[in-house]
Amino acid sequence: MTDASELAVDLLCIAAHRDDAELLVGGTLARTAAQGHRVGILDLTAGETGTDGSAELRGQEAEAAARVLGVAVRRNAGLPDAGLQNTPETRRVVVAHVRAFRPRAVILPFPNGRHPDHRIASQLAYDACFLAGLKRFDAPGEPHRPHKLLYALAFREDAVKPSFVVDVTAQMETKMEAIRCYASQFDGKTWGGEVFPGGDRPLYDQVRMHAARYGSLIRTEYGEPFYIQETMEVEDVVGLSVRSI
Repeated sequence: MTDASELAVDLLCIAAHRDDAELLVGGTLARTAAQGHRVGILDLTAGETGTDGSAELRGQEAEAAARVLGVAVRRNAGLPDAGLQNTPETRRVVVAHVRAFRPRAVILPFPNGRHPDHRIASQLAYDACFLAGLKRFDAPGEPHRPHKLLYALAFREDAVKPSFVVDVTAQMETKMEAIRCYASQFDGKTWGGEVFPGGDRPLYDQVRMHAARYGSLIRTEYGEPFYIQETMEVEDVVGLSVRSI
């Protein structure tokens, strides 16, 4: 594994498959990178069992998408696609990556999802983030526990209200460019990942429509929703954004 000093990031997105990060939080990753923070992506699987394309092709597409978003480093954990499990062995693998990336904040998939890998990835990533901070946990790297865990909510149909929404209006075209890097997965499709079919509406239009929906919640054109388990702190109630009435 690459030396930790070369991998260290401020924000890490842990995703089950190549293309999940772009679909769910591509705008947030691009915005965070543009703000001067180092951003990383850890894909847990290579997508070798996907219906379209190949693991090799998806790897090339993932690297192209990362460049579009301004991601500093992207790694693949090499865990089995469509067979992801949360076991002592897989936790050890992910812990090693978390210790190498040493992120302050981590974006996780939402605990529910259409694809079994998405559900397992959420639990596995959470457990690994906790275990990475244990001094005596047997995994490569120095102990490190992230400060903040954020759950990506995009495309969810559950009755979950976002804790907050990131304004990605300025990054929306960058997000779409990154998603289009996955031509083998999305060209000509009406669905993919957690994006449910919308009749004959192309997937690319579906993504934009969902982003517009969440942007409307914060009175902007486009947004990406997140959920956090802990209560958020507000330092200035007078300066709170988003008009109430």
